[in-house]
Amino acid sequence: MAAALLISGCAVGPDFKPPAAPTVPSYTANDPSGTVGTRQVADGEPQRIVRDGDIPGDWWTLFHSRPLNALVEQALANNHDLKAAQAALSVARENMLAQRGAYAPSLTASASASRQKQSTILAPMPNYPVVANEFLFNLFTPQVSVSYVPDVFGLNRRTVESLRAQEQAVRYQMIATQITLSANVVVAAVQEGALQGQIDATRELVGINTKMLHILQYQFARGYAGKLDVAAQQSQLAQVAATLPPLLKQLAQQQHLLTVLSGRFPSQAPTGTFQLSSLKLPQTLPLSLPSTLVAQRPDVLQAEANLHAASAQIGVAIANRLPSINLTADAGSTALAIGQVFKAGTGFWDLGAGMTAPIFQGGKLRHQERAAKAAYTQAAEQYRSTVLTAFQNVADTLSALQQDAEGLKAAAAAADAAKVTLDLSQRQWKDGYASYLSLLAAEQALQQAQINLVQAQANRLADSAALFQALGGGWWQHAKSTQATSVRDDHDK
Repeated sequence: MAAALLISGCAVGPDFKPPAAPTVPSYTANDPSGTVGTRQVADGEPQRIVRDGDIPGDWWTLFHSRPLNALVEQALANNHDLKAAQAALSVARENMLAQRGAYAPSLTASASASRQKQSTILAPMPNYPVVANEFLFNLFTPQVSVSYVPDVFGLNRRTVESLRAQEQAVRYQMIATQITLSANVVVAAVQEGALQGQIDATRELVGINTKMLHILQYQFARGYAGKLDVAAQQSQLAQVAATLPPLLKQLAQQQHLLTVLSGRFPSQAPTGTFQLSSLKLPQTLPLSLPSTLVAQRPDVLQAEANLHAASAQIGVAIANRLPSINLTADAGSTALAIGQVFKAGTGFWDLGAGMTAPIFQGGKLRHQERAAKAAYTQAAEQYRSTVLTAFQNVADTLSALQQDAEGLKAAAAAADAAKVTLDLSQRQWKDGYASYLSLLAAEQALQQAQINLVQAQANRLADSAALFQALGGGWWQHAKSTQATSVRDDHDK
C-alpha cells in the first residue's frame, strides 16, 4: 500500500499542450487600414481599422442607438437558448465536481436488524447452551465501512481532467451563443430598418406608376396615346406592386425574429418599427492580431477544450488496462438484543486490500485505447478546421466592408444623378418643355435609387456588426470586469 501511494503522483497518457498560435501575419493578402467615405450621405463616413485594437464587451453600443441597446439587453436577459446554454454549463460543472469526489475515501454507515430461525441439525446457536433449544433469535448489526481506491496510474485524475475540459468547452459554447445572439439582434434590427425604408420607397413607386397609368388612360381615351403604351404601363405597375408583398413578409418575419430573440411570443411584438436612421455607423473598427484571434474566438477555444478532453481520454483508456488497488475497512457491532449493541465484546473490525488487473478482455481495452487516440486525431483536425474558418470569417468581413463602402459610394452617386434628373424634369415640365409622364419617370428613377441606397447603408451596418462577431465579440471584457469585482469584494471583506 505504501508503494502504491508513493507512485500515485504519476498519471499515464499524454500531458496536454495547447496548440501554437498561427504564424500568419495578416488575414488577407493586404489587410485594409480603412474604407472610403461618401460625403453628405447617412452612414457614409469612412471607417478606420485599428490593428491590434481591443473590442468592447458591449460593442453594440458603438452604433449609438438607445433602441438597439434596449433590444440587445432584453435578448441577453430573456433569450431561452442562452438560458439553456447556461444550464448546460451548470450540468458540466457539477459532473466534473462529482468526479472529483473519487479523490477522497468513501465512508458509509449501515444498520441491519433481522430475526432468524436456525435448523436444529446445524451447529449450536448463538444462545447455546445458555438457553436450551433456542433456535429463534434476533440479530442487530450497526457498522461503518470505508473504501479507498488509490489513483495509482492517474485514472481518476485523467477523468477529472477530461470532465474539466468538457466544462470549458460548454462554457465557450455558451459564450458563443451569447455573441451570436447579440449579433443576430443587431443584424435583425438593421434589416428591419432597411426593409421599412424599402417599403416606403416601393409604395412611392406604386403611387407614381399609378399616376402614370391614369395619365396614359386619359390620353388613350382622347386619342393621344396608343393601347400599347397603356398596356406597358399596366405591366410596369403590376411589376412594382408585386415587389411590395415580399418586402412586407420579410418585415413581419424580422419583427417576429426580434420578438422571439428577446424571449417573447410573436404576438407580443411591439407596434413600432425599428428605424435605420436611429443607428450611427462606427467610424473606428478594432482588428485583433491573427496570433491573438485563436485566444478570443469562443468556437476556437471550444475546439481546443474538446482537444484537451480527447487527450485526457487517452490516459483514461491506458489506465483502464493497468491494475487497480482497493483498500477497505469495516468496524461495527453485532448483538442479539438492541440494548447490547454497544456493550463490550460485541465489536468487530476488519482491514483489507485487493488488487485487480485485466488479463484477457478479448481485445476490448486495446481497441478502446486505439479509439481514444483516433478521437484525439479527429479533435485535432476539427480544431485546425475551426481556426481556418475563423480566419476566413474575418477575411470575408474585411473584404465586405471595403466593397460595402464602394457600393454606398456608387449608390449615392446614382441617387444624386437621379435627383438632378428629377430637378431638371420639374423645371422643364413647369416651362412646358416636358410632359408629366417624363416627370413621373424621373421620380420613379429617384425612388429606385433610394431603395439601392438604403440597401447599401444596411450592408455597411450589418457587416460592421459581423466584424465584431468574427473577432470574438469582446467577451473577455466581461470576464475582466467580473474578476475585478471579485477582487474588490474580497478586499472589502
